[in-house]
Amino acid sequence: MNKRKIINDPVFGFVTLSTDKVYDVLQHPFVQRLGRIRQLGLSYYVYPGAQHSRFSHSVGAMHLMQEGLNMLQQKGVPVSDEENEAAQIAILLHDVGHGPFSHVLEHTLVHGITHEEISLLMMERIDRDLATAERPHPLRMTIDIFRNQYPRHFFHQLLSSQLDVDRMDYLCRDSFFCGVQEGRVASERLLKMLHVVNDHLVVEQKGIYSVEKFLVARRLMYWQVYLHKTSVAAEQLLIKILQRAKELAGHGEELFCAPALRYFLYNHITAGAMTADSEALRQYALLDDSDVLSAIKAWMNHSDRVLALLCDMFINRRLFRGTLRQNPLTESEKDALSERLAQSLDIPKEEAHYFYEEHVSTSNTYSEKADSIDILYQDGSVKDISEASEILDLRLLTFKPRKLYLFEARTEDNI
Repeated sequence: MNKRKIINDPVFGFVTLSTDKVYDVLQHPFVQRLGRIRQLGLSYYVYPGAQHSRFSHSVGAMHLMQEGLNMLQQKGVPVSDEENEAAQIAILLHDVGHGPFSHVLEHTLVHGITHEEISLLMMERIDRDLATAERPHPLRMTIDIFRNQYPRHFFHQLLSSQLDVDRMDYLCRDSFFCGVQEGRVASERLLKMLHVVNDHLVVEQKGIYSVEKFLVARRLMYWQVYLHKTSVAAEQLLIKILQRAKELAGHGEELFCAPALRYFLYNHITAGAMTADSEALRQYALLDDSDVLSAIKAWMNHSDRVLALLCDMFINRRLFRGTLRQNPLTESEKDALSERLAQSLDIPKEEAHYFYEEHVSTSNTYSEKADSIDILYQDGSVKDISEASEILDLRLLTFKPRKLYLFEARTEDNI
């Protein structure tokens, strides 16, 4: 069977699967599941075109990894075929541990473990599934790169740093599908300007303007798309729905849902339950967006008024109303808000907390503490982008704006 397939990607064109192992990993059920999970979660409530999947993002990032490594090889950086393949698979699997609707499950159904840690567990499981007598650990180098334990550090930088192929793809892809032109970055030029100095990824001086554009685009995309007030409002509403469902399940209430979602609603799953061979991981790998959405549609008619109201709001896009605040709610303000919501929604006051939430949105453009973005000059010297750039101020780059929102259910009093 010919496994050197070509995928037609709407952002980058034709993407080639370079080896048989890449194809085998792509075909694994854990990876195929990413096609049933939206890349941008609930952003489609704001940008109707944001329907693309985490699978397409992973394939696009793999393509950029191919291009980046090919360019480094042309500049004399030694990259073996095995390293090239391992790095491609590492980026292909970097998001494999994401649950439905991005980070929502990390706050509701799975506790004490991040999607990055779940990704690592899934990689270990795929490694076992693809093992042969000749190669008992076919993904060992891939896992080492992912964990930043491979001796050549720049491979991990290409995978996860402040200028990596993950960010290059999601900025290009998300801006394309959302129709937000400010997010477009010159990924091809950035890759052509990459080099390696002392095992550290650098950008040649000619690429400094592309780096500046990359950082500005990322800042704009965070506040215009990823942290858009309406998207965050939808996410907070979904969290409340799952929290209520979890509470009802804990009291023995019968809830219609797919078996995988039922497993997490009726069991308390912590990091200790998640291992490469666990039932928890097997069930997690079956969860996708459709499980959550189909359950919410059914719960619109549940006898529990709180759950039914929340689900009706979600399905019919009556999302929480968000207002910026200077200070958190005082206890007296919380009490007054609970009283008002209880009366407007005809619910007990002690359950009004399901209909409001305080949330802080924050993001920074650049971090001095993480792997720096370094510029390589013709004389061989290297400078951090914050020093090299004539237009980017370090204080502005590293500043983390903090927006405090109060999200509350829409009623006749606050529409």
